[in-house]
Amino acid sequence: QVQLVESGGGLVQAGGSLRLSCAASGRTFSSSGMGWFRQAPGKEREFVATITRSSDRTVYTNSVKGRFTISRDNTKNTGYLQMNSLKPEDTAVYYCAANRGGLGFKWYEYDYWGQGTQVTVSS
Repeated sequence: QVQLVESGGGLVQAGGSLRLSCAASGRTFSSSGMGWFRQAPGKEREFVATITRSSDRTVYTNSVKGRFTISRDNTKNTGYLQMNSLKPEDTAVYYCAANRGGLGFKWYEYDYWGQGTQVTVSS
């Protein structure tokens, strides 16, 4: 069992940066793949980025490549999403998720979810 709590969201101007954190409790985080998803009002939840349990592979959706970086520190049971050069279209609730394996690109590939943190980017 893994419990996830996101933090770090907020209001930022276009071009700014935020770092989201995902604090995990439970003994299996280090053996779990991790992902970030986001959901804007009126839209479906969409994949943002994923990372393997050993951090040897990361994958990003095209719209955030070169701007966002996913990482994790298994010694701290924490995952991160560094977001730079933010755009108004990045505005959404951001969720972290953990699964029992490696990379995951669809919401149904994840077993555990946080409650979400709001990111708002003003133009």
